[in-house]
Amino acid sequence: MIKVEHVTKRFASAKAVDDISFEILRGEIVGFLGPNGAGKTTLMRLLATYLAPTQGRILIDGLDVFSHSLDARRHIGYLPENAPLYPEMRVDEYLSFRAKLKGMPRRKRRERMEEMKVLCGLKDVERRIIGQLSKGYGQRLALADSLIHNPELLILDEPTLGLDPNQIRAVRELIRALGRRCTVVLATHSLAETEAICQRVFIMNHGRIVASDSPEHLVGQLQGNVSVAVEIAGPSDEVAERLRRVSGVLRVLPVGPAINVPASGSALWGRYRLECHPGVDIRPAVSGIAAAQGWPLRELSLEALDLEDVFIKLTAGRGKTPVAYGAAPPEAGELRRVNP
Repeated sequence: MIKVEHVTKRFASAKAVDDISFEILRGEIVGFLGPNGAGKTTLMRLLATYLAPTQGRILIDGLDVFSHSLDARRHIGYLPENAPLYPEMRVDEYLSFRAKLKGMPRRKRRERMEEMKVLCGLKDVERRIIGQLSKGYGQRLALADSLIHNPELLILDEPTLGLDPNQIRAVRELIRALGRRCTVVLATHSLAETEAICQRVFIMNHGRIVASDSPEHLVGQLQGNVSVAVEIAGPSDEVAERLRRVSGVLRVLPVGPAINVPASGSALWGRYRLECHPGVDIRPAVSGIAAAQGWPLRELSLEALDLEDVFIKLTAGRGKTPVAYGAAPPEAGELRRVNP
């Protein structure tokens, strides 16, 4: 559905997008995740044909967005970060106006408007003035506008920005439903949004794509050393020493002071974080030590990375070396390193 080939976008001397390539398949829900200033909004505007690339080529359903801009736009629905609504118009008037601008025949316009109002939850406010709508309803209206011409590709830039938790949940559910109808490309800096909605994630930093895969596989590929959380009651120095001797343990880190609640005799509860070699499960050995010494054991669990850890690892500091991207999506679990 989308093919991006070595695209760069410069503004004066600054590169907002720096030589990126990727492909998005029809029917995917794909998220672009990155810190503020990573180039996400510029990339969305390039995909939506609002900007032309300085270098490179973008194809939407086989159409070059530079040389066939109008034809490509017929395939695209675009929701910008700040939706351009007309506050003095009513909801029905606005949808009719936008459908007419997008070339919909009069005989189909009313039917499509009704379908969008039901899909986006606007029936209760169809006669309301837009300026009187809540932020959540305004976002729903902007989404209905982007869908009114039945596009094959939906591009969303920060679709839940400024919404309250209930509104965010409703918009996310709607986006998931839309994924059954069209290809969805989502730009966000919300980790929760990416994990809740997207099948595949591109992490951007300094205008480049530094990683791409499913959220689960990104976490798995960057797992590195495994951490185990232990909460045990016993003499702290002796407990730490015994844990250090366990095969596979790299470091034993006390987590806060011992809790001043006697567990057995004069022993106090202590928490420890054990950094271990990947692929080694030290929990049976720790459990055996606790049983042999008569130390009560209250917690023994793996501490897995989440997408937030991956995001921080890939975007901290300069972060300009791409970890993974390519013209085609990687196989599941494959995280390729690419020379810049």
